[in-house]
Amino acid sequence: MDTLYLQGIGVSEGVRIAPAFIHRRKEAGGAPAPAELPGGPEAIRAELSRLGEAKRRCALQLEELAAKAAETLGEDQAGIVTGQRRLLDDPAFYPKMEAWVQEKRVPAEQAVAGIVEQVAGVFEAMSSDYMKERAADIRDIGGRLLNALAAKEDRGLSAITERVILVADDLAPSDTIQLDPERVVGLITRAGGATSHTAILARSLGIAAVVGAGSAIDGIADGDLIAVDGAAGRCIVRPSEAEAEQSRLRMEEGERERAALARYAARPAVTADGTRVELAANIGTAAEAKAAAAQGAGGVGLFRTEFLFMNAPAMPGEEEQFRAYREAAAAMDGRPVIIRTMDIGGDKALPYLDLPREDNPFLGYRAIRIGLGRQDLLKVQLRAVLRASAFGNVKVMFPMISGLQEWREAKGVLEETKEELRRSGAAFDERIEAGIMVEVPSAAVMAGAFAREVDFFSIGTNDLVQYTLAVDRMNDKVAYLYDYFHPAVLQLIRQVIEASHRAGKWTGMCGGMAGDPLAAPLLLGLGLDEWSMEAGRLGVIKKELSALDREACRSLADSVLTLDTPHAVRQAIEEFRRAIGHSL
Repeated sequence: MDTLYLQGIGVSEGVRIAPAFIHRRKEAGGAPAPAELPGGPEAIRAELSRLGEAKRRCALQLEELAAKAAETLGEDQAGIVTGQRRLLDDPAFYPKMEAWVQEKRVPAEQAVAGIVEQVAGVFEAMSSDYMKERAADIRDIGGRLLNALAAKEDRGLSAITERVILVADDLAPSDTIQLDPERVVGLITRAGGATSHTAILARSLGIAAVVGAGSAIDGIADGDLIAVDGAAGRCIVRPSEAEAEQSRLRMEEGERERAALARYAARPAVTADGTRVELAANIGTAAEAKAAAAQGAGGVGLFRTEFLFMNAPAMPGEEEQFRAYREAAAAMDGRPVIIRTMDIGGDKALPYLDLPREDNPFLGYRAIRIGLGRQDLLKVQLRAVLRASAFGNVKVMFPMISGLQEWREAKGVLEETKEELRRSGAAFDERIEAGIMVEVPSAAVMAGAFAREVDFFSIGTNDLVQYTLAVDRMNDKVAYLYDYFHPAVLQLIRQVIEASHRAGKWTGMCGGMAGDPLAAPLLLGLGLDEWSMEAGRLGVIKKELSALDREACRSLADSVLTLDTPHAVRQAIEEFRRAIGHSL
């Protein structure tokens, strides 16, 4: 058969080559043809009993999977499955199945399929890609309930015994958690996106993954040799001998490069002239804090707590949040953990939080604006953060602050929460540092005034660039204008750093720019105090810093800040790196 080339979305880096294993799983997709239960009330009671037993079996399966995930991946990744388990008790889910059986007199299978499609449809209609992809989680539960009703044992994927590339329409979280990365070395799915639970878990497991490959996967047969490039999102099915050999060489080269970078990651971040640099990790779950610590992070520069909310079927309570924050603090063992209050809104909606539909959501009711508008929710989170501060070096950070009044109101809520904890006798760090994200240009312009009141700044370049340049980075037609090397953005970054230093405070950066090796000489020269990035970038940046001299980088920054185009800035940095023999 001819070679087949597939293009999807690369969500987990790495090149792998192995035979295909085709996986098909029964799901609750599409309601069966209408059928009315025969008999009277006894038939209804019998069907409800069947449904109840299926729910019990499904709950036990999910609890076992959650325990396995907690052991192998950490409590937060297990939370993906425990969230499904909680959904079984959600009044908007399982009780509606019972109601269908009673009111429509239909078999349990039809009730399960109908309600699953209703609930999944609600998620699929949302504007956020992340929330749309939660529909797969709903259908996973539906498939399990149908299997239980049919008394069918779902052996899952744990029985795979050889190295394979897994090919599937989609993978449910409970499927992905069972994967052994020593055997399932890569995966390709028809559906899914970069924020799907499949993608998140694949990255955690270190499995090269391409999702959203579409109908092209229908051309793959069991046993076909496949080369997967998880970074480029490219797959070669039935490669030629030359292509297969090239993929094997790339796989081996990637392993060597990862080993080399792992050695850098284990070292302190030190420049060629002996300057120590603080490097931290951005995380979305407490489990990622453990992984980041293992990869050499000097702390957590950004804990994106919204993922704790977005992975749950209902608003997480104080205890659930406290456990997650405490786990992250414990994982870092005294190193700083900066917890950002929930950054909800924009493209991150919560189905259980009734937010208004907006024409310009990124300029609307989001982040700290929701926190101050719903102080009951903010206080619950701050109580959890403060209590966790008794177990480690925890700091709190407020997102999308645009003016001093917002900061003062947020700080006021923090102080009120501290007083409530004092009265209840709960332990917390009385000296906990509180800072702000600098992602709105007005905050950067007012950095001098903020620096007199906040304990620290953290520059979020992703939004700062978007707001400064009026560019929607997700819009293909204007994305070319999105560039953190734009002179206007650089001027704002320098202004924030200098304002913090004049006040004896410090500035970090947790946007994508911090993990870009091309930006490293410039950021070092500007005097950035703390750099936070995806944990996988730590080795890359440590290697880059090891070749840099701080004084030379200061001269570079002074000259770069006189330039007037992003192209000129990039060219100047590239020339600097070539001059020191450290080109990309």
